[in-house]
Amino acid sequence: MRVLIVEARFYPHISDALLDGAAHALEEADVPFERLEVPGALEIPAAIRLAAGRFDGFVALGCVIRGETFHFEIVASESARGLMDLAVHDGLCIGNGILTVEDEAQAMQRALRSGFDKGGDAARACLALMRTKARFETL
Repeated sequence: MRVLIVEARFYPHISDALLDGAAHALEEADVPFERLEVPGALEIPAAIRLAAGRFDGFVALGCVIRGETFHFEIVASESARGLMDLAVHDGLCIGNGILTVEDEAQAMQRALRSGFDKGGDAARACLALMRTKARFETL
């Protein structure tokens, strides 16, 4: 099994914390992974689609912080919709670790392994979906 972590690097310090949790979870499960950096959350679904068929699972990592314009809603909704489309329509195993928060403090609390460890949660969700897919492929 191989996993691709696709990380939006718009907020590098938050991405680093998410990556720490995701990498730790995958290493604990002894699952090899590669990393791919993209500029922002909207690019994550496209990057995953481009890599489909080359990996068994995907972990999407990024952060969208609410600002003063409607842009937050678009990025948060469309990145989530893109990931769900890939999972439901293409049968890809994707753990969604894209944070959608009000401010940087919320993001860090959710990103850090010593906090909510959402990067680790996304990796564990990806692994769970990979196990489920393997189960149904053997029937």
